[in-house]
Amino acid sequence: MPEGWLQAMGVTITKATADEVSAELTVGSQHLQGYGIVHGGVHCGLIESLASIGAALYALPRNQSVVGLENNTSFIRAVRAGATLRAHATPVTRGRKTQVWEATVVDGDDRVVATGRVRLLCLEKEESLAGEQVVGQLHPPGDG
Repeated sequence: MPEGWLQAMGVTITKATADEVSAELTVGSQHLQGYGIVHGGVHCGLIESLASIGAALYALPRNQSVVGLENNTSFIRAVRAGATLRAHATPVTRGRKTQVWEATVVDGDDRVVATGRVRLLCLEKEESLAGEQVVGQLHPPGDG
């Protein structure tokens, strides 16, 4: 089970490779905003986390780590407590210095509820983030 945000949100990673990452979660009260629907931050966090995990799995064997630069998430359909959400992310492009991943979140009826694209920076071994070297640590953005 992942630590940090994913664990706090009850997200289960169902598949994680350098080419695709999938997850699911059951919507509970902790996921809702004031109108009783899933908070947009949940969709953003889920999409960024999956993209970050996949990007990191691609980068780590190359002696790199990744950090998020941009997250563009669109909210398509409102979801209420009790629903099961499934998300799937795949790479759009993977270069030497950046990666772009896209993801889709669907409900239990396979209706799209959110889509997103995340751009990530690939850091070399000698580079640091916030004063610390990050190679070898799998703490991508959105994952604590």
